[in-house]
Amino acid sequence: MKINTQAKPYDDINITPMLDLAFVLLVIFIIMTTASVQGIKVNLPKASSAQSLQSNTKAITIDDAGQVYYEAFPVSMSELEDRLRNQQAQTPDFPVVVKGDGQVQYAKVVAVLDLLRRLDITKFGLVTGKAGK
Repeated sequence: MKINTQAKPYDDINITPMLDLAFVLLVIFIIMTTASVQGIKVNLPKASSAQSLQSNTKAITIDDAGQVYYEAFPVSMSELEDRLRNQQAQTPDFPVVVKGDGQVQYAKVVAVLDLLRRLDITKFGLVTGKAGK
């Protein structure tokens, strides 16, 4: 029995690694485009001097039904306090923005601002949309 030691030339193109790379890049692109979105969509009041946010800013959102969200996750006021305390332990001087729907009760926004004051969080602001002229 004779064994052929010469290798046969390989003339087919293997596209599997190229497809794997394309799928990985697609997944990375999808994750990066959705990761920059903070909070949930609410109808913000308009202001003429609206500014953009820093990247490490934490968002507290209050929708038109009065539900409070911390970074797009629904929370109660006690859960919000716990999460803010944990974040404050990790990063003592982190900025917070409060996004309240234009139709939300003012008392709910004041309750969130009072919680920020009690926790001694001094870097906070209210988010508004740009007013159209």
